[in-house]
Amino acid sequence: MRRAALLLAVSLGLSTAGSEKAPIEQLWEPPKDIGARDLFHGPGGTELAPPDAPFRFVSEDTEGNSGGYEVIDVHGRRWDVKTGEEAQVELVVSRILWAIGFHQPITYYVDAWTMSGGPTENPAPGRFRLESDHKKEGDWPWRKNPFSGTRQLHGLLVINILLENWDLDSGQNRIYAMDEGVPGPRRRYVVQDLGAALGKPAFRSGSRNDIDGYEQTRFITGALGERVHFAFLWRHPRVRSEVTPEDVVWACRLLDGLSDRQWDDVFRAAGYSESVRSRFIRKIEEKIREGLALENGSQSQR
Repeated sequence: MRRAALLLAVSLGLSTAGSEKAPIEQLWEPPKDIGARDLFHGPGGTELAPPDAPFRFVSEDTEGNSGGYEVIDVHGRRWDVKTGEEAQVELVVSRILWAIGFHQPITYYVDAWTMSGGPTENPAPGRFRLESDHKKEGDWPWRKNPFSGTRQLHGLLVINILLENWDLDSGQNRIYAMDEGVPGPRRRYVVQDLGAALGKPAFRSGSRNDIDGYEQTRFITGALGERVHFAFLWRHPRVRSEVTPEDVVWACRLLDGLSDRQWDDVFRAAGYSESVRSRFIRKIEEKIREGLALENGSQSQR
């Protein structure tokens, strides 16, 4: 009976860890319109894009790898702005996750903008993340969370590995309480900070936004039974060891549902040149094919 209950819980997207449970919709919703999603403008569309007007400086963020600011626009909306080498890549990874059903904040990449009252009038290009449509209720861990053991949680991990996000510390995960009137689940589990990706990973560190490094990476070195062997030895081995070939195929099928136009749009939205975005897309598609190959057992132990 207990095994049947566990299988039912997983199929419903509920946690099997302790007594915690949550609807899977708080982590992932089936993307019924995946082929029609606008990856250039993202979940906020054109209507929520940052205005072409000066922003009012609130504070400066000098911590972490990339700097940034908290600003308020002419409509009174509050934005977190990240500048530096993580700005472009965070926009791309966030839009990809959103496109296939995972909750992500509203973000945009703004190449040129102005700010009043701050340390500079013309800051560097930045990733703008809307902060005024939700409140944060804290962090959530990769282990012992309300979705432990679900295919959706495993798929979220798989996609981050495929995109070489090497900084998947639990401190990067946030629980959002969305404001009244925002469509969708009121409570959402989000991987918020995604800037340490699309480069060449290393233990506890690596490169970011590095096409030369990303092209050198591998995704899967083999599979044996229900175990998948990833090339990158990520810092959470217990969660990684739970990922099955079926989980990888599920995640890669979602990614494979995006069109050539959508892939180009997501990198174009982040300001990448045509030559660089084509190289990134080519490598991502190569890794997707590696994952899909597990469906027929064509990936053997190597």
